[in-house]
Amino acid sequence: MIDLEKEAPNVVTEPRFRDLVESGYQAEVVCKADAFKKGPSWYGLWIVRAVSDEGMEKLLVTARTRTTFNDIKIREFKTVTGVVSFLSGMGFRNANIPLEEGQRTTHRLTPKAD
Repeated sequence: MIDLEKEAPNVVTEPRFRDLVESGYQAEVVCKADAFKKGPSWYGLWIVRAVSDEGMEKLLVTARTRTTFNDIKIREFKTVTGVVSFLSGMGFRNANIPLEEGQRTTHRLTPKAD
């Protein structure tokens, strides 16, 4: 079995991504293709990274399955709704989504009140 952390130390799957943002990493949303509106929805191409204050980056990848066991695939989001849903699921209460290729935005979880 391949250990993703040893094979590609700059990538993480969703559970590890969650751990990183909960421990202080920022979630960085990167627009890879200009967004466009079609009907009521926005489409484009976005990737997400976990970035430490020191600049260490971990790219979000899909979990392996039986059919993609040896493939590491960058997790791509094709709609604004998909990005917002992912960020919300990670615990973020606000989402700032870049709409032009090359733009990026960062999000940091706010500490929970005791």
